[in-house]
Amino acid sequence: MRLSPSKWAERILPTSAFLRVEPALVRLDAFFNGEPDTSQAQRMAMVVFLVRVLGAALAYVSQVILARMMGSHEYGIYVVVWTLVVVLGIFAPLGFSSSVLRLIPEYRTLARPDRLNALLFGSRLAGGLSATAIALIGILAVWLFQDWITSYYILPLFLAAVCLPLYTIGSIQDGIARAYDWPLLAMLPPFIWRPIVLLGGLVLAIRLGAPATAATACTVAIVATWSVTLAQMLVLSRSLKSEPPRLPTRENWTFSVWLKISLPILLVEGFFQLITSADVILVSFWRPPDEVAIYFAASKTPALAHFVYFAVRSATAHRYSRLFHSGAHAELAALVGDTARWTFWPTLALSLVLVLIGPFLLSLFGPGFESGYPVMLILLFGVLARASVGPVDALLTMADQQNRCALVYALTFALNIALNVTLIPIFGILGAAIATAIAMMFEATALCHQARTRLGLNPFVLAKT
Repeated sequence: MRLSPSKWAERILPTSAFLRVEPALVRLDAFFNGEPDTSQAQRMAMVVFLVRVLGAALAYVSQVILARMMGSHEYGIYVVVWTLVVVLGIFAPLGFSSSVLRLIPEYRTLARPDRLNALLFGSRLAGGLSATAIALIGILAVWLFQDWITSYYILPLFLAAVCLPLYTIGSIQDGIARAYDWPLLAMLPPFIWRPIVLLGGLVLAIRLGAPATAATACTVAIVATWSVTLAQMLVLSRSLKSEPPRLPTRENWTFSVWLKISLPILLVEGFFQLITSADVILVSFWRPPDEVAIYFAASKTPALAHFVYFAVRSATAHRYSRLFHSGAHAELAALVGDTARWTFWPTLALSLVLVLIGPFLLSLFGPGFESGYPVMLILLFGVLARASVGPVDALLTMADQQNRCALVYALTFALNIALNVTLIPIFGILGAAIATAIAMMFEATALCHQARTRLGLNPFVLAKT
């Protein structure tokens, strides 16, 4: 006889623990058994979760191979430059990569195809123009101040700027696909296809005689980013063929309305990414590329557990918006509780596994990388702190509390920078890990407080529901 997940849990968990997680397990039973009460959010979360599992594994393996091929020095240069692309790729979309999750369901519910068509076209146009402007300003800045920049960073920085426009458009297309409940179209290009093309292209380039340098990797990254984004654009256009194909009229270009919603979200997303990535960039100010590479590898290893948070966040953000704006407070509270459990317990399990196999995983990057194991352990505390409240930042953003969320992230970012600047010169990469973990703990606590006081919802995983 086939046992359901709840029956298995009842057998192996203590009674007190089982009673706490039983409501979520009942819903999980419904998912696997295909019962009528299965929510679409659970199905989408499962699809996204599986893609993120594969994507996290692929990303980690690709980083190991890149480090092995390039060596710690060139790999350290590459990760600093690519981190800058990722950070700027959050700001360049002007918040549209997330605001479309809120606006598209609204326009579809209100039966406003004219506004919807304008948004689908205008969001990508605005993001592409913004990213192009940022890239040109960056190229000019590197050229003007190249005497103050370490020489081995200059060419990779020029090349990375070319990636930015299509990287930005791709992130907005990811948001559009998620808003339409097309998780594969949203998740496969950035998490599966782009890493595969990047890794395969770099291997081919080196076999054809190209040097295994950061500049070569950045050149291949241009090809991977542009080709995958353009392919996604083609598939998305075909998937949206039921939408009005004509160019939007002037009265439907409501950029002031869009930006009023998007810019606070931009601050939230921007500060979130800065909190996640600023440590890598700051380490490069005081430490050589070899140590940057070790820190990056150690910080990416906890990401194997952290991807659970991002998977649940991707699957539920627009559903928070729908339930909040429809006044379904009880359903929203149930979803908040479920998402906290879906996030924390798998993250905890994966973290325990990483504690055991961390030294082995780090050794795969090359000789000396296992010295980053203490860094990995410290960062895991921050990952668990964030997972303990689930995707509460998405909840606040979708429930018209994006300004409060942005304020929390601004304070967290300031704390993170202050701690990194203080601790890295003293403790090196270990100081960066301590600073980032403390900032993540502060972030989780402050966001949870905002959800309780502003929305009357407690997203902490052990809170009574």
